[in-house]
Amino acid sequence: SVLIADADCTAEGDKLCEQFEIRGYPTIKYFVDGDISEGQDYQGGRDFDSLKEFVEDKLEVKCFVSDPSTGCTEKQQKYIEKMASKSPEDRVKQLTRLDGMKGDAMKRELKTWLMQRIAILKQFEEAAKEEL
Repeated sequence: SVLIADADCTAEGDKLCEQFEIRGYPTIKYFVDGDISEGQDYQGGRDFDSLKEFVEDKLEVKCFVSDPSTGCTEKQQKYIEKMASKSPEDRVKQLTRLDGMKGDAMKRELKTWLMQRIAILKQFEEAAKEEL
């Protein structure tokens, strides 16, 4: 799901706007998988169709552990295979470790791969809960 919200930087939202370095208005930032460290600037169109297309192309999870051959990269497929052979406890440990890294400074590609692994592990976790 995607949450869209606005902040009035001239009133109570001034600290929020300062935190995320919002200088011009309107500014649209997006945050992926709960990573609220800084956000990324959205540069696309402001109409509904442009925003919808951006969400579907860039933010929507397309890799599912239930069907890794559809929508998952080869790298994601290998990670799914590796994690499927682990115990639920080991996957939780891995998820905890990776979650702890979300606020660390790293290159964008590494951050993307980190968030993809977290999304995969969360799917395993949800599947395990459904089995109970």
